[in-house]
Amino acid sequence: MSILAFTKGHGTGNDFVLFTDPEGEIELTPEQIRMLCDRRFGVGADGVIRAVRSRAIPEGAAILEAEPEAEWFMDYWNADGSPSEMCGNGIRVYAHYLIEEGLVAPERRDTLPIGTRAGVKDVLAGASGYTVDLGRWRLGDDSLVSARGLHVARPGLGIDVGNPHVVTVLADDAKLDGLDLTEAPGLDPAPEHGANVEFVVPEDPLLKDGVARIRMRVHERGSGETLSCGTGAAAAALAFRHWGGEGMPSSWSVEVPGGRLGVRMFPTEEGEHVSLSGPAELVYTGTIDLP
Repeated sequence: MSILAFTKGHGTGNDFVLFTDPEGEIELTPEQIRMLCDRRFGVGADGVIRAVRSRAIPEGAAILEAEPEAEWFMDYWNADGSPSEMCGNGIRVYAHYLIEEGLVAPERRDTLPIGTRAGVKDVLAGASGYTVDLGRWRLGDDSLVSARGLHVARPGLGIDVGNPHVVTVLADDAKLDGLDLTEAPGLDPAPEHGANVEFVVPEDPLLKDGVARIRMRVHERGSGETLSCGTGAAAAALAFRHWGGEGMPSSWSVEVPGGRLGVRMFPTEEGEHVSLSGPAELVYTGTIDLP
């Protein structure tokens, strides 16, 4: 048995167990990750994030050739013990953790490049939270979405923002609130590697002061329903803009059960990028015996 020193953090209620392992010496098993994330027998979280130097693990070393400044890698694992490409809330919390632990010391307006399994993501610390450039996005494959509380399967739009999502729109708040997401929604056809599923409704009015506003709930692949999903908020805004067509704004405010997130689409030389903004908090530190 070994002892793990950890920090608990969250971004709009999407919570994580974080720990520092600069040289990649701590290899948690899927069983240990599931135990840490268990809300009754462990710490309780939607995922586990290991702070490891990019050079210390194969996935990180591979990105250093193109991005030598990405010293730190976000080694993210879902609550079920499976690895994940990216986490929009997680990477903001991770950046906050690196700063608070003194592992990095960026200037106020400097971006912090962080390695992930979806490539390098740039994070900027602001006065009220963190903004991450999620990079280029793309349309994925469509699916029919079924869920408890939906009487008829709904069409879903596939959106990839470094990890896969399927977004479906519902008629009103009552339909959204009436969903039972304790069971994973069904997708037909089912993506080969699964997907996060977002259910979205527009707020009334949709547009306020040039910003479009939507509400969503999400069932995350490998974690179940969570209070928030950062990449899911970006996917939901992108899908809604796609459906709305010309005239839809590039700035979005997304209400999730755990709070609000900001999403913005902007042009770059390599194509359109999408960014995510929101808070990041560290709640407490502790130690736990690992089986």
